[in-house]
Amino acid sequence: MGEPGEGPSAERAEAFRLRAVEFVRRMRGASQPSLLRCEDGASYVVKFRNNPQHVRVLANEMLAGRLALLIGLSVPRPTVVDVPPELIAASPLLQFELGTRREPCAAGLQFGSRFPGVPGRTLVVDFLPDRLLKDVVKKEPGCFLGALVFDKWTCNCDGRQVIFYRLQDREGSSYSTTLIDHGFCFNDGDWNFPDSPIRSLYPRRMVYGGVRGLDSFEPFLSRVENLEASDLADCVRGIPEEWCGEQPEELTRLVERLYERRRRVRQALIEARDSSLAPFPNWR
Repeated sequence: MGEPGEGPSAERAEAFRLRAVEFVRRMRGASQPSLLRCEDGASYVVKFRNNPQHVRVLANEMLAGRLALLIGLSVPRPTVVDVPPELIAASPLLQFELGTRREPCAAGLQFGSRFPGVPGRTLVVDFLPDRLLKDVVKKEPGCFLGALVFDKWTCNCDGRQVIFYRLQDREGSSYSTTLIDHGFCFNDGDWNFPDSPIRSLYPRRMVYGGVRGLDSFEPFLSRVENLEASDLADCVRGIPEEWCGEQPEELTRLVERLYERRRRVRQALIEARDSSLAPFPNWR
C-alpha cells in the first residue's frame, strides 16, 4: 500500500507525461486499450480518447488514480501518454473494432496506467483460487477494504477490478495486488453518484471476513474524511481538457461533490452491511 500524501502536486501533475515509442499488444476490456512501451522503458496500458465507451473515461482514470494514491491505495501511477501519429500509422492493430467497422486509435494525449513489471516476464491474473486469495488478503489486509471505501466514495459503477502479479519464473512465490480500471467511477461519463448499498462490493465475499466494524476500514476511511478541498483540487490539475467531453467545466463541480461526499462514506458502509447481500458476516 502507498502512504497518504503521495498524490501528485501541481508540478508533478504537469510533468508526469511520457511519449509512446512501441506498440506491444492489444489488451482486454470494453474500452479496447493497448499496451505501449514508452520512452522510460516501461510499458503502459493506454486508453484512447476515441475509445468505444466515453472520452471521460480518461479523465475518470486520471482523477480516480490520483485520489487513490492520495489515500494510500495500491494503484498504478496514472500517466499522460503522448502517442505520436507515426506510431498509429505504423501499428495496424492500433484500431478499434466497432461492429463491422474499424477506426484508428487517436494520436495525441491519452491515459496510461503502468504495467506491473515486464511483459513476458510478469504473470498477471485477475482471478486466484481461494487458497491463494486467502494468502493475499492475509498479506495485504487493507487492499480490498480500502478499495471498498474508495469505491463507495467515488461511486464506482463497475465491478471492482483487482489484478494479482508475480515474476513468471518464480512459481510458488506470493502475489502482489494492485487496483485497476477506474473508468466507471463517478458513473462513467455522467459524472453523478447513483449510490446503491450493494454497489462496489467485491464478488468474492471472503475478502471481507476480517471486518468487525467501521474500525476495520481504517486508515482509509479517516483519510478520505480528513481530505482538504485543496487536496482534491491538486488532483485535477494537468488533466487535459479534451478528456472531459463537451462541458469540461463540469470537472470542477465533480470535485466539489466529491469533497461534500467524503463524510458520507461511513453511512454507505453501514448500508452495505445491512443490505440483502450481507457482505460482512463477522460485523456485529
